[in-house]
Amino acid sequence: MMADGAGPPAAAPPADFARRLLAWHERHGRHDLPWQRSPTPYRVWVSEIMLQQTQVQTVIGYFERFMHAFPDVAALAKAPLDEVLHLWSGLGYYARARNLHRAAGVLVEQYAGRFPETLEAMMALPGIGRSTAGAILALSMNRHHAILDGNVRRVLCRHRGVEGWPGAPAVERELWQLAEALTPESDVARYTQAIMDLGATLCTRTRPACALCPLVDDCVAHNTHRVAQLPAPRPRRARPIRSTCMLLITSPESRVLLRRRPPQGIWGGLWAPLEVDLAGSAGSTARVDIIDASLQALGLARIAPLHTLATLRHAFTHFELEIEPVHVRVEARGVMDDGEYLWYNPQDPQRLGLAAPVATLLHSLQGERQ
Repeated sequence: MMADGAGPPAAAPPADFARRLLAWHERHGRHDLPWQRSPTPYRVWVSEIMLQQTQVQTVIGYFERFMHAFPDVAALAKAPLDEVLHLWSGLGYYARARNLHRAAGVLVEQYAGRFPETLEAMMALPGIGRSTAGAILALSMNRHHAILDGNVRRVLCRHRGVEGWPGAPAVERELWQLAEALTPESDVARYTQAIMDLGATLCTRTRPACALCPLVDDCVAHNTHRVAQLPAPRPRRARPIRSTCMLLITSPESRVLLRRRPPQGIWGGLWAPLEVDLAGSAGSTARVDIIDASLQALGLARIAPLHTLATLRHAFTHFELEIEPVHVRVEARGVMDDGEYLWYNPQDPQRLGLAAPVATLLHSLQGERQ
């Protein structure tokens, strides 16, 4: 997978790679992020999960609020899932929050609230893969384990000229071999933070600051003028568009009926408006009949014409969801707050997990009433 061709300087030995990286980090790295202050396994774990596919500046506020609410594993384990999801609302990828909550329960039940100290045991916890497990052990315990997050992949692909999409199994195996070979026996915590910082601040996806990089002299991508081409992007596939209709059902007191979504699937465990399948319903009469039937199944009766709001589109990793919101005014009877359904008061909102598009829909509903 390595790039062909002679000419660029040979890669320096691992010890020199680590030495240059550590010297750079000492002067230019990040040393005062919230999770770097008292880097316990718990704080490192939460930060690593939050930082998956999320920018540091976005995570900082979420992390500090999360630590205030759940200062340790025991507090997180005994917290209601709704409270956890509420504090996660807006970060996306909500399976991360559900797995945090599940893993906290396992840690309390099986490890008395302490973190295991082996890679295998760490990876057995819900939501913790090889790189995250390595990061927790390296950053909080200074154990000799490599990591391979997105920043590290980018640094290694460019520095060693690794061809191919990093998510491909063969390429990923090669990158793991490199990551393990380059991770020093000592100063593991500092090295791990340093290589992550290099990828996050200098060796960025676009407009990398190669002139400031401590590894530039023997960087294959830089010396062969292929920084923009490495790492290779994921093979492009058109994202399909899925459509749904969400019913913004409101009571005379302006409360909105929400339903807890199943634990699996998109927005698992979060609260959202009811959905109806209007695909194939020809004409407005058929659409109204489908919606009225859904209301009747809940013991609700519509008291005003339906009002369709502006369509909202939300992008997921593998598809795009096109949401048609329909405002439905009803007499509030038949459906009670029972764990599956609740009447949500936007003026005095409960602490619930709401996906960003749902929060947007509820806000648009407020605007419609003004």
